[in-house]
Amino acid sequence: MDLGKIQNLKSQAISNILEAKDEQELEEVRISYLGRKGEITRLIKKLPSLDPEEKRELGRLLNDLKKAIEDAIENQRLGMGKKRGVVKKEWLDVTAPGKKPLVGHIHPVTQIIWELSEVFEQMGYQIMEGPEIENEHYNFEVLNIPKDHPARDLQDTFWLTNGLLPRTHTSAMQVRVMEKLKPPFKVAVPGWVFRSEREDATHAACFHHYEGFVVGQGISFADLKGTLYAFLQKILGYQTKLQFRASYFPYVEPCAEISASCPHCQGKGCPACGGSGWLEILGSGMIHPQVLKNAQIDPQKYSGFAFCPGPTRLAMIKYQVDKIRLFTGGDLRFLNQF
Repeated sequence: MDLGKIQNLKSQAISNILEAKDEQELEEVRISYLGRKGEITRLIKKLPSLDPEEKRELGRLLNDLKKAIEDAIENQRLGMGKKRGVVKKEWLDVTAPGKKPLVGHIHPVTQIIWELSEVFEQMGYQIMEGPEIENEHYNFEVLNIPKDHPARDLQDTFWLTNGLLPRTHTSAMQVRVMEKLKPPFKVAVPGWVFRSEREDATHAACFHHYEGFVVGQGISFADLKGTLYAFLQKILGYQTKLQFRASYFPYVEPCAEISASCPHCQGKGCPACGGSGWLEILGSGMIHPQVLKNAQIDPQKYSGFAFCPGPTRLAMIKYQVDKIRLFTGGDLRFLNQF
């Protein structure tokens, strides 16, 4: 077979491929040329009867022809696929409403923490963070809670096998900061804390704390009360009633707690507030002189106060949610409301 016949065979094959209307016809063209009884296969079977020079030359031409036909078939098949895609797209109803993408947002408790940080920064506080895994020294002992102190029972906690513990309060940062900074200073510390709590409507074993403390000369109990009312009214609104009353916390003296009027029952009593009409949101007090001594600060020269609001409690009041576990359950139906 001469070169002209092979070229004619190639032209004929390409023409048949381009004229194929669908994949079935394209497959028939492929079989007619490349199948076991196809034109190209029949010519390849004749190669052994030729002399070496002719066999080499004709074999090269037939391989090139086979490759050209295979490429043409593949290109035609891809073109048919694209045409089918265009046809499908033309049948889409472009007037139908699109699917709204799922867009996340900031968790409501995180929103409260950010609001608190913004308020405290405006009041001149430094925002710091501390380790969630603490040692007994900073979590208890330097806060005036030695091993034999009954206050340890108030903060029953988890313990690790190496003697460390997940911190029970962000107050563990108090002495850490006092050892590094010289008075006067104002510091706020947000973060997770962990306690072996029996969970109910207002308690959880893992929750957010927000410690604030101030040390300087002439700091008084009146400064503490003024600070608490200032930031709580900013976060919860001036319509929320606040109750400032004596309480007990082992590393502050004197001590006070603040409760807010229950937004669910307006003071009448309900399960969310334990029937009292009030929700406790923070503990506070003047920093105990022994804590200042433990941090090498002279309690005769300096004084200070500390307070610790619960961001989740604040979120419960601000957003009128009656169960704390709703914030931690991961239910998107609930969280998407904020």
